[in-house]
Amino acid sequence: MTVTPVHKLIGARIEELNIAHDTDSDVVSQLWSLIRRYDLLIIPNQRLTDEQQIEFSKQLGPLETTKPGSTGAGTKLVKLSNLDTEGRPVEPSHRQNLIRKANQLWHADSSFKPIPAKLSVLSAREIPDHGGETQFVNMRSVYRALPKHEQERFDGYIAIHDFAHSRNMVDPDLMTNEERAALPPVRQPLTINHDKHRGRSLYIGSHVSHIEGLSKHRSEQLIDRLITFSTQDKFIYSHNWKVHDLLIWNNLTVIHRGTPLPDPLIPRVLVRTTIAGDGPLITCV
Repeated sequence: MTVTPVHKLIGARIEELNIAHDTDSDVVSQLWSLIRRYDLLIIPNQRLTDEQQIEFSKQLGPLETTKPGSTGAGTKLVKLSNLDTEGRPVEPSHRQNLIRKANQLWHADSSFKPIPAKLSVLSAREIPDHGGETQFVNMRSVYRALPKHEQERFDGYIAIHDFAHSRNMVDPDLMTNEERAALPPVRQPLTINHDKHRGRSLYIGSHVSHIEGLSKHRSEQLIDRLITFSTQDKFIYSHNWKVHDLLIWNNLTVIHRGTPLPDPLIPRVLVRTTIAGDGPLITCV
């Protein structure tokens, strides 16, 4: 296994590893150490079936069940695709493409759940020649870059994460009433100390609707300012996908977003498994 950093603040490329065959307990332990160090791992040339991805992901921890409204609902997989069940590209106005548009907002996967996701594992199955990059930010680095007095103030703030809030930014009808009822807003700390050896991280993204104790106007101003600050070019690693890339990242320390395809009718298929969190983050303050 060879390890090469891809950015000074986040990410490493892992080569000479075949996770379909070479993931005994020692390898899994090494991967966890690398995740804690780099927060994002890029493992190329992983030709995985859905079953192989699930089995590998289970070695990292228990898996989330896909939420209602997502392709793959009720299973351990999330299908991120612009193809219909016959393998044909769907129209730009199709729900799948609206979901992809919502995923172009900066976010942490499952931050809107009472127990947020720990890791995401994303496999590239069909990828265009160019476009559709995914961008990542290490939120520990962002927290360290904040003025000390703001760190201390934000450490006491509680943010409300609401999946419907981010979907409403794209289309108010993107979620059904049943989906909204299944995913009510949740309270999360604005900063978390997930790993005491690595330091605190800012925990914010497009799912945040408001900050407890602040007016609507002040909440919106602060959320916009923090997301803008967090997503400066100096913090961003942009991943140019190749088919069979496998990416693993820490959802408690990383936010990400997709970028538009040059043509929404170009096929793009990724498959995600999500490792469940250990417990509510409100205890990580």
